[in-house]
Amino acid sequence: MMLSLRIALRYLFSPKSHTAVNVISLISMAGIAVAAMAMVCVLSVFNGFRDLASDRLSAIDPDLLVTPADGRVILSADSVAAAVAGLADVRAAAPVLEQKALAISGEAQIPVTVKGVPEGYSAVTGLMSTVIDGVMADEPDSVCRERYGHSLALLSVGAAVASGARPSLERPLLLTAPRRLGRVNPALPIGAFVTDTLLVCGVFQTNEQETDADRVVVPLSSARRLFDYASEASAIEVALAPGADPEEAETRLRAMLGDGYEVADRLRQQEDSYRMIEIEKWITFAMLIFVLVMASFNVLSTMSMLMIEKAGNMHIMRAMGASDALLGRIFMLEGLLIAAVGGAAGIAAGVILSLLQQHLGIISLGGDHTQMSVLSYPCRLALPDVLLTAAAVAAIGFLSGLTASRKG
Repeated sequence: MMLSLRIALRYLFSPKSHTAVNVISLISMAGIAVAAMAMVCVLSVFNGFRDLASDRLSAIDPDLLVTPADGRVILSADSVAAAVAGLADVRAAAPVLEQKALAISGEAQIPVTVKGVPEGYSAVTGLMSTVIDGVMADEPDSVCRERYGHSLALLSVGAAVASGARPSLERPLLLTAPRRLGRVNPALPIGAFVTDTLLVCGVFQTNEQETDADRVVVPLSSARRLFDYASEASAIEVALAPGADPEEAETRLRAMLGDGYEVADRLRQQEDSYRMIEIEKWITFAMLIFVLVMASFNVLSTMSMLMIEKAGNMHIMRAMGASDALLGRIFMLEGLLIAAVGGAAGIAAGVILSLLQQHLGIISLGGDHTQMSVLSYPCRLALPDVLLTAAAVAAIGFLSGLTASRKG
């Protein structure tokens, strides 16, 4: 094997008698290098987009989310939240109630998702940090109703634009939902609905389409009045103490609550979004593998030209006792070396470019930067992606060399 490797290295770096062989060899290496560089860069950019999605959603998603396994509501949610808040590593726990309703502001009527949150909700998520207009009320609902006559609501930017509502203590926002309990009098259809009047105190924007489209955040007591609930909640949002291990806290929480509840970390709360990014990442990786396979045909061309040029040397080696297996190994290693040199150069270039983009943001996004929160393509280099690219290059190089040695 060492003899085959030494001869293959000599063939790789020694000048060829025909300039075309040198040119084709360099083209082969360049093709492998470009494909490997593209694989490292593209995978790093998808890592960056995944991290960006995680960072954007972390402002509104709790560390852990507890929901009922039957998909209904949590009974005595206040008591359950208090028990959860007493666990080690849990900083705060808040019951929330989320249902659909109709929002009416002036002439506009739009369907919205109403989310009722309790006092001190800012200790659970960073929703307050996403407010772009007005403020998020941090006073108890009873104080707000006494002071302003109505509860206060926080609108997502999509709901604010669609309804035309803006932070104001003069223009009310009506929320209407079908009555859940009691009998309905056919002679009085309006009695089939529950309506609550609120004042808009602020508008928030998370840069996440589903959340920004139609969300209205109201006090938990207002949501319970609107949807005919007493102490129930649709979920309990949990914030962990700094330095706490989410997996350990999730395991402890599951053990305490039992089979009647589902516990999800941030990743599973947005599983569809993350899955879509991962699917796009690996589909793109598969396409680049195909490009790498196409580049490997240049390696086969190089090997064919090299065999023709070294035909005399092979005859001499056969006369000296070299076996066909030895000659086959020489050209198999030659193809592997071509791929290895090109792949190493491409991976090195991809790593450098990814690190530059990750830390300096050398490639910026198009559009009006004054209206954008992200100015450059997000990027994060990950060692597993580099190793995966190296393995793909090595496999393609080995197969190319093996095919060439069979032809020889």
